[in-house]
Amino acid sequence: MQSELGVTHSSELDRSVRSIARVSASALTASEFFEQYQKPGIPVIVTGLLDTQPDWNLGYLREKLGTFALPIRRYGRERYKQDKRTWISIGSGTEAQRVPFIDYAEMLQSGEAREHDVYLVKRSLKDTPLEQNLALLQRVGEKLGLSPISNFNLWLGTSGHVTCLHYDPMDGTLMQLHGAKKVVLFPPSQLYNLYPFPFWVHLRHGLKMRASYSQVYPERPDFEAFPRLRQAFQHRYDDVLQQGEVLFIPAGWWHELTTVGDEDGIVCSVNRFWHIPAVRSLRLWSKWRVHLGSVCAIPHVLANMVGAIASGNSQALSQIWQKI
Repeated sequence: MQSELGVTHSSELDRSVRSIARVSASALTASEFFEQYQKPGIPVIVTGLLDTQPDWNLGYLREKLGTFALPIRRYGRERYKQDKRTWISIGSGTEAQRVPFIDYAEMLQSGEAREHDVYLVKRSLKDTPLEQNLALLQRVGEKLGLSPISNFNLWLGTSGHVTCLHYDPMDGTLMQLHGAKKVVLFPPSQLYNLYPFPFWVHLRHGLKMRASYSQVYPERPDFEAFPRLRQAFQHRYDDVLQQGEVLFIPAGWWHELTTVGDEDGIVCSVNRFWHIPAVRSLRLWSKWRVHLGSVCAIPHVLANMVGAIASGNSQALSQIWQKI
């Protein structure tokens, strides 16, 4: 069984273009997954784990969710043309609006969601009509021997939405339930070659900014402004996560995700975070700098909470808790 990531060569930017290894769930035990992928922290795409899942297309979701209210964010297409060094918020800094799912479905069908990049973001499946699907999704963690640290979260939108380059301080799995996602990965070793926002950015912006986000666009690299980015590109991985596949993203691995819709243009994913093996967690600086950023954010968060409580603004208080 292959445990290394596959490599193909390209002359573009004088670098190698690596693809992510794929392995069938039927040929993988939990102990093999741990030794070959989770323990060393190597990403992999696992096939065959979602074969019993229904197709989470728009018709299926509309039938299940109906008028159930879910959070959406209006990112706007201009956002991805901005110099990130001028940002005062990342994705979670864009305020969420709760709408009945049928209203969001209309935005998806009419083209409004695509035009304005309106995305349904990180809604836990717990206490939703989709909770009945959890038993099937839980088989992913059971098969791979993973220990959960979060709920399952729903992500839904049209093709062309970009989740900008960042990393997570926990191991994660991305389960593709409809449509596909283009994936760009960089290993944790490229932390400073990818120009992360400094962790002290939280002092000024609280949790609207994140030290785990990069200031660069891997699809539009500016090597003059970010010269070390050339070194990072020597370690870049590109692939497309297809419907029915599960991507394991180890903690600290940088990833940028772009939705790729099929004929209906809709892309639906569910993700979940998992505990990191202690042998890798203790020495992962990427993880600890995120925690330092969270500490720096405390004064800003507390000030906002006091303001929300004093003004009786329950919606603002709820949004603060969501960011936390």
